[in-house]
Amino acid sequence: MKDGDNKLKIKRGYLNKDFELFHLKDKKTMEFEFHYHEFNKIIIFISGNVTYLIEGKAYKLKPWDILFVSSNDVHKAVISHEETYERIIIWVNSRFLEMHNREGSDLLTCFEISSKKNLNLLRINDENMKSVKYTLFLLRDATKDKNFGSYILKNSLFIELMVYLNRLCLGSNINNAEKDIEYDKEIENILRYINENLIEDLSIDNIASEFYMNKYYLMHKFKDKTGCTLHSYIQKKRLLLARDLIKKGKKITQVSAECGFGDYSSFVRAFKKAFGVSPKEYKDYLL
Repeated sequence: MKDGDNKLKIKRGYLNKDFELFHLKDKKTMEFEFHYHEFNKIIIFISGNVTYLIEGKAYKLKPWDILFVSSNDVHKAVISHEETYERIIIWVNSRFLEMHNREGSDLLTCFEISSKKNLNLLRINDENMKSVKYTLFLLRDATKDKNFGSYILKNSLFIELMVYLNRLCLGSNINNAEKDIEYDKEIENILRYINENLIEDLSIDNIASEFYMNKYYLMHKFKDKTGCTLHSYIQKKRLLLARDLIKKGKKITQVSAECGFGDYSSFVRAFKKAFGVSPKEYKDYLL
């Protein structure tokens, strides 16, 4: 495989700009699979009949609900095709926001709150909705503008939007949205356990023993509540951890062992299937 081909594969689903904004409207059959991104993502839901599954929680969306999807969150949309699905999606480059952070004002706070609370939904009142809409549509139009100062304008509007969304997150009360969030407390605890113990033995037998559950019941319940098999979820999370460790400069053989892959060749095959390149090709690209 040529180096240029590697770069194309690695960049697929990656974000090299300050941010990307997409205003999408569909009324067609679409099947989304569980996936994840290297970057953070904001979804502003406008219309349709959509439930969003994120890390074991199901969010039944209402117009102008906002979802904060952190990097490496496993997620997918479940869509009823009877209505038009309209949304604005923003891919967020964390490094760009970090450049604009000041003491006491971390623009990634909204994602940190989302991850800490395992709660991705922000539902806002009508007054705040008007302000979000106003800035959001100015930003959308600015991304298409090619006139003098367009780059400065769109970036300043993006920062303005992020400041406002963080303020809303810090002052939000989720009580008005609880009825539209479905999750199982037992599964939530299992997901937390998995994510905190990715380098440990996460065999189905061990997890079942940890939670005093029959392993067949565990597998059935996990698939029913998350839409993802237990094995698939653990492997996705371990591969994401592996990718992050390779970025930090760890040796690939060490990464394989630390991420719970007992067999090195199995790790290489799984990594290439997930990211399109082998661990070595990925590491070479980063150099």
